[in-house]
Amino acid sequence: MGWGMQNEASERSSNANAGAAGTAAEFETLHEIVAKARQNLDQNRWDYIVGGTETETTLRRNRFGLDAIAFRPRVLRDVSRIEAAVERFGRHLRLPVLLAPVGALEIFDPEGGAASARAAGSFGCAHMLSSVCEPGLEAVARAAPSALRIFQLYIRGDQTFIDDHAVRAVANGYAAFCLTVDTAIYSRRERDLAKRYVTRGRSRVSGQSFQAATGWDTVKRIKQRHDIPLILKGIATAEDAAIALDHGVEWIYVSNHGGRQLDHGRGAIDALPEIVDKVAGRARIIVDGGFCRGTDIVKAIASGADLVGLGRMQCYGLAAAGTAGVVRMLELLEDEVTRCLGLLGLASFAGIDRSYIHAATPTNPPHVLSAFPLLDIPPYRYAG
Repeated sequence: MGWGMQNEASERSSNANAGAAGTAAEFETLHEIVAKARQNLDQNRWDYIVGGTETETTLRRNRFGLDAIAFRPRVLRDVSRIEAAVERFGRHLRLPVLLAPVGALEIFDPEGGAASARAAGSFGCAHMLSSVCEPGLEAVARAAPSALRIFQLYIRGDQTFIDDHAVRAVANGYAAFCLTVDTAIYSRRERDLAKRYVTRGRSRVSGQSFQAATGWDTVKRIKQRHDIPLILKGIATAEDAAIALDHGVEWIYVSNHGGRQLDHGRGAIDALPEIVDKVAGRARIIVDGGFCRGTDIVKAIASGADLVGLGRMQCYGLAAAGTAGVVRMLELLEDEVTRCLGLLGLASFAGIDRSYIHAATPTNPPHVLSAFPLLDIPPYRYAG
């Protein structure tokens, strides 16, 4: 591409971003962002966001687990100044939030992972790039050089393949290297199968046998060969968390892949406490799975997580208004988190613990959109 064409493309991108920013500023609630995303997406792309595997039981349990937690607020505390920021990876973050790795973000915004990473850098939170997301780790690093960036790898090759990605991640300033460990077998995502729709993610599963054959020896080898913090994503039991600690893993990522891998699994928030107890401060903890509201983030931190991953919310923001939509989504979450902390009698996340939460009976049937009761979108509508 010549200079003139590059300049023209850059101008078009700038104009589009300016228009998206104007649209995003109009959103006053998270409901509106989700509704706009639905309006902008066809059925296939919508199902990619909201769907799970087989019966979608794990997906619903993610929300059920969060809805089954109530708060125990304290009063007469000085909350005249509330700060929701934290320090993670040696960086100041406005929220303890990570934009979780999502494959094929380019189906929601042409810039894919670059748009999302740019939003994370602009707002001030962490971003984790999926290895099956365009435009790749180097291009995303160039697009968001100041963002707190982490790289996540699906293993689609031998040890040389893994080493290559780890070296490139270090060279491009990624703060950590993540292996996803809950995808040894690619799941049956029946929303797509029933329509005979082949997603970009499924079309990229060549080399799946390498993922299926991966064991703890791979973790050991990465720790021995590469000087970068290691994250294991997909830990769901205290037993595996303990093995990860034995291998020197710095971050445990509690996740059930948003209900998109093992059906009839536990909700992520339900698995979190036993892992927090087993880790006992010897590693840091990320959790994702159904987190949609500021109150969800507060519940996770009270339960012992250090960062909360946002997957679907990131997709809604991108589909609604690109980079600006993700930034606006994060701003609204920040407002919700700040209000929640203040009403709990907390001026920051310092001091929050399980004494601020309590088991409760959910009031709404759980589903992927149950955090947004004002939406008039059938959660399981399927057009074959």
